Amino acid sequence: MIRPASLSAVCRQCRCNSATQQAYYERIKTRVKTSESVIEALVPDSSRFARVNQQRQEIHSIDSPYPPLYGVPIGVKDIFHAKGYATKANAEVPSEELTGAQGPIISRLRAAGAVILGKTVTAEFAHYDPGPTRNPINYEHTPGGSSSGSAAAVAAGYCPLSVGTQTIGSIIRPAAFCGIVGFKPSFNRLSNEGIITLSESADQTGYFTQNIESAIFAAEILFDEWRPIPRIKSPLRIGVPSQAYIQQADAVGISHFENHVQTLDSTRHEIVQLDILGNISQINTRHERLVAAEAALSHHELYDQYAGDYSSVLSEMIESGQDVSVAERKQAQVSQRTLRRQITDVMKDNNLEILVSPAATGPPPEGIDSTGDPIMNLPWSHAGVPVITFPVSQTDTGLPLGLQCIAPFGHDEELLRMCEVVADAL
Repeated sequence: MIRPASLSAVCRQCRCNSATQQAYYERIKTRVKTSESVIEALVPDSSRFARVNQQRQEIHSIDSPYPPLYGVPIGVKDIFHAKGYATKANAEVPSEELTGAQGPIISRLRAAGAVILGKTVTAEFAHYDPGPTRNPINYEHTPGGSSSGSAAAVAAGYCPLSVGTQTIGSIIRPAAFCGIVGFKPSFNRLSNEGIITLSESADQTGYFTQNIESAIFAAEILFDEWRPIPRIKSPLRIGVPSQAYIQQADAVGISHFENHVQTLDSTRHEIVQLDILGNISQINTRHERLVAAEAALSHHELYDQYAGDYSSVLSEMIESGQDVSVAERKQAQVSQRTLRRQITDVMKDNNLEILVSPAATGPPPEGIDSTGDPIMNLPWSHAGVPVITFPVSQTDTGLPLGLQCIAPFGHDEELLRMCEVVADAL
């Protein structure tokens, strides 16, 4: 089992002295050289470590006090534009058609002293058609997607922090499959500027780390007006969504989740069963139709010119989205806001502090031809509420399973602290 260093540990190594930082990067170089031919988390780059060294030289010129991510390597999902790097989005469309200005998230990370280790592999245009990435925990299994490379890079120990996006389940699911932490904030809490858009109403920027502490540390850097909250010590009142939603998971996923709920119930936390997603099939359909419609709009010009370069699975979605009426799309957007309010109201009415659910339908599926089913993540993406996952158990064969924690819209700070309490109990 790979046990990479946490973000805080890497920060300490990188700012200790130049020799310590150099030794750390030599270990990273060795790890990439040893593992990357199999894992394939990073977009191939023959100049990777020359670029890394150039960035390190630039930050070495910074006078103390050092910025918070001084010298820390990061992975950047290959739909984010980053100055000096091509954006290819794992697509056959010519990369010169995909250029764009670097957005505020990458700019903020660079200003904080981060070093881009490389672009990370994504499913084509952050949709379903997977890249070649394998799960570092077990090479015979998918790392999930579409932020497959970002999750795998953190799990493989290439970098302690990477950024990704989620439209349905593309942060939470790969984090769960790779046995790491994935955080999808409230919709638009982190800017989506500087990415190749799939669905403007559903795309949400987030990131991956090794642990919850690191997720909190990263949030303090990445977010505007982040509100520091002290650790929570008291027991929580925890909601468990309806059976209609939970039954979408497979037998292994349900069994492990029920064990986790029982453990929480036995450690002074109060568990409340909720009929909150009884209309889950309708929510699923609305979200899928919305994403298809907005993908058709965002890819209109490219698809008209390069339809033959698109995968069959993405072409099918775009063409189905072309048939979605303006009225249906607007209805789905209303559904997003309605579900957001319903989650807030139900939690308030029941005095709930947090919701928990399986982070995925089960363990990562075998093979890399599919990224797995994002259905357990869909309603929270539809509502745009904050979600975090962390690893809680393993199958008999060592495959990881994650727990997903959800809070009302805008309660990102509280979510991360309450997630610590849940993790401590498990």
